[in-house]
Parts: sequence; structure tokens; C-alpha cells
Amino acid sequence: MAKTLAALAAVAAAGCGSTSAGSGVSAVPIASTTATGSLQQQFVSVVQAVSPSVVQIRSGHALGSGIVVDARGDVVTNAHVVGSATRLIVTLATGDSHPATVVGTDRANDLALIRFTGGRPRPATFADSSQLQVGDIALAIGNPLGLRSSVTQGIVSAVGRSVSEGNGVTLSSVIQTSAAVNPGNSGGALVDLSGRVIGIPTLSALDPQMGGGEAPGIGFAIDSNTVRQVAAALAGGR
Repeated sequence: MAKTLAALAAVAAAGCGSTSAGSGVSAVPIASTTATGSLQQQFVSVVQAVSPSVVQIRSGHALGSGIVVDARGDVVTNAHVVGSATRLIVTLATGDSHPATVVGTDRANDLALIRFTGGRPRPATFADSSQLQVGDIALAIGNPLGLRSSVTQGIVSAVGRSVSEGNGVTLSSVIQTSAAVNPGNSGGALVDLSGRVIGIPTLSALDPQMGGGEAPGIGFAIDSNTVRQVAAALAGGR
């Protein structure tokens, strides 16, 4: 999974100076920090709203992420996070863990639906991914390397990409993002500044010039419209 972030930073500068009684010269700020503070608070608000809907999934020795999609405890994630497991452990943002079972998988789209009993975190809200534009700010929320509820930020770098997972599965119409996607982020949430899920981070680009290592700042997410459609089909097929 793509594991680097082309970080988006907002910087505001302020002028400073002094005046003497007879100079008649006054200093004024050359830039305001209001916009920066407003954007920062928006990031904080989105993370606080969405993080409770993002869970950690343990499948054997593997760790991944998932998104709560309804009040029954259904969670959508990547099929490769679930693997061949039939029983899993879901850990909420609060740290509480619950057993989960597999509802269904769609390996052609690398998506799966699982269900847990116990806690009832708030389901996430999904956006219409057909409305995405290149340059939209995106936050990735998940559990990279087992670090629960971690957040990275970037932008939507491209839409409508087709990428191969290297296992015979080719994903179409995926979102490319510069938000860092690390191992364990798979199945988590890529969200917009309104706190809506726009995609599920799934994999990263590999750079042959780096010996097959991950290319910085190039991650891919399955778009939210595909996620919603597949999750609904899997839930209805139980």
C-alpha cells in the first residue's frame, strides 16, 4: 500500500515592527492566519467525527482497517484484509474489541463485508465520488502498522485510474491520492473536508527504479460509489 504523503501545508506570515513617537510609521501584518486556523480546525473536526467509524481488523497475524456502514455492525473493508479467515477481531477507536464474521467478499473489486456484535459506533457517511475533483483535500484515517486511528493528509491526485494489484485483480476507476497509505491502512477511510468517505485506501504504487519499493506520494483508493454498491450487494446476499 502506498505509504507516503505529499503533505499539504498552509503557511501564513505576519510582519512585525516598531514605531517611534515621531516617525508616523505604523506596522501592519502582511498576511492573516485566519484562513490557516480555520482549515486546521476543519481537519480536527473531520477527524473527530470520522475516527469512531473506522475500526481495526485483525485476521490471523494480519492487521487492516474497516469502515462501519450501518447500525447492525456491518463493516466494509478490503477482501485482501480478510483473506481466507472466517473469524476476525474488530477493535473500535475506543480500544474495545469484538468478534466478527465474514458476510461476503467480492474479490474482483477487492472488497469484503464483515459483521461484529457488541459495540455500536456511528456509521460513516459516504460521498458521491463522481463529484470528486483533482486537488480536493483528502484525509486517510486507519490503523497503519497497528497504530490505531492514525491520520494522514494530502489531495486527490487523479480520478478514474486503472491499477493492477499484481494478483490477477485489476481495479478500475480508482482514486489516486497523495495522502500516505501505509500497511494496515487498507480498508480504512479516505475522507473529504465534510467528513464524508470518498474512498477506501487499498494499495500503493511500486517504483521499479527503487527495486520495487513503494513510490512516495502515490496511493490508490477504491471510490466510494463502488464501495457502497458492493457493500449493499453483499449485505443483501447474506
